[in-house]
Amino acid sequence: MIPVGTLGATTRRGLALATLMLMGWLITLISLLSLRVAEWSVWLIAGAVVLRTVLQTGLFITAHDAMHGVLLPECRRWNHRLGILFLLLYAALPYRRCRRNHQWHHNHTATVHDPDFHEDQAAGPLRWYRRFMAGYLSQNQMLRLLGFWGILVLFSSHWNTSAWLNLLLFCTLPLLLSSLQLFVFGTYLPHRCQRQQGSNQRPESLDHPPWLSLLTCFHFGYHREHHDHPQLAWFQLPSMRHQIKPLTSGLTTRVASSEA
Repeated sequence: MIPVGTLGATTRRGLALATLMLMGWLITLISLLSLRVAEWSVWLIAGAVVLRTVLQTGLFITAHDAMHGVLLPECRRWNHRLGILFLLLYAALPYRRCRRNHQWHHNHTATVHDPDFHEDQAAGPLRWYRRFMAGYLSQNQMLRLLGFWGILVLFSSHWNTSAWLNLLLFCTLPLLLSSLQLFVFGTYLPHRCQRQQGSNQRPESLDHPPWLSLLTCFHFGYHREHHDHPQLAWFQLPSMRHQIKPLTSGLTTRVASSEA
């Protein structure tokens, strides 16, 4: 491992946040699978599902930083090892394939070569989501994920006879919600403007304040900033958004005035 003293401040912060998300994900997984939810209120269950969804998305966002080499830039080998771990825990996804697809998304944004893009304007969000997911899911990946879930159920059923219900509520449902969250705020809303015929637009950023941007999808909605500066970690995007927003707002105002 690299000595901590040789790591930059951004790397230390990124690793600290990644560790917190990983520990939170593991602690909630173990504790929620062991509890009997039949006696819980609907609101308590919903809160636990939301918490698990947030942590689930955090795993992917961390792996996404690793794909760009910004999780641990001082050591590419460990950077990608951590990416493999976080993506494996997220949904047993193959890191190499996901990293290749994401590189194609950045290099060929909003083209037929973009695995995350649906160029058909008649395709609604559900068709786009189905194509989006098809680019990352595979038979082997699903078998690994189901096998992992099966082991969790067998292990936790020793002290919780309804472990399968807990698994559906706190593993399967949060993963589904997380995938929708990543698609809506990180793909559909930022890139839908690029489906217009002959459009040469860049990805849009969602005009959310930083606190709401964090809650919606770990600042994934600041998508133009991410595409323009992929070397930035997810927690650095609000600062970049703050720097360039006055410039883009001024440009928009000048263009509108000239057209008038």
